[in-house]
Amino acid sequence: MENMPQEALQEVAAYFQALSEPTRLQILNLLRDGERNVGELAQLCGFTAANISRHLALLTKLGLVARDSRGTSVFYRIADDSVYALCDLVCGNIARKFERETSNRRAFLNPT
Repeated sequence: MENMPQEALQEVAAYFQALSEPTRLQILNLLRDGERNVGELAQLCGFTAANISRHLALLTKLGLVARDSRGTSVFYRIADDSVYALCDLVCGNIARKFERETSNRRAFLNPT
């Protein structure tokens, strides 16, 4: 990010903002297994198709998801696989943080 112009930083912030919403992360995770349509995603997420469509529109706008029309159906797929590497990195970091906190709690509750 060093020496990036303000416009580029705004794009980076929008990318991370998109990833800050749990429903969008759930959608991205569901798309790991392959393409799906709005109805499938809505059913799997437990939200309305309209809600999922709004999330997909943002993910598409940011280039994370691509859409393909086939007849009357629209299918969505991951357009940028690097999002998974980023999410896996963050999830691993959070898991290590929880492990340290759990270990610290155990040490406090069970001093040797």
